Amino acid sequence: MKARLPKGYGGGGSNNMQQIARQAQKMQEAMEAATEELEAKEYTATSGGNAVKVTVTGKMEVKSIEIQPEVIDPDDAEMLSDLIIAATNEALREANQEKEDTMGALSGGINLPGIF
Repeated sequence: MKARLPKGYGGGGSNNMQQIARQAQKMQEAMEAATEELEAKEYTATSGGNAVKVTVTGKMEVKSIEIQPEVIDPDDAEMLSDLIIAATNEALREANQEKEDTMGALSGGINLPGIF
């Protein structure tokens, strides 16, 4: 006795696989385009009331660090270092968060290892 599947189930397996493959290809292309766009963006963050301003790229690379002259105190280099670290980390967090949000929206929240 053969089991019968309800209408719309089974059959057309190769067509379904081709459709899934096309959808996956479109998603991959959209993700690649989004990655290129995100990598070209710049993110800026400040610390110490704008005493230190750091700009990073979407590739997670530091592009520039601007330091107001009045915060340069040779006797307190540690404070300046802390301000630079805080601004850098915030800029990197912003860049990473936008990347996660964009890729999550494109993938529908599905974790696709190796794609991004």
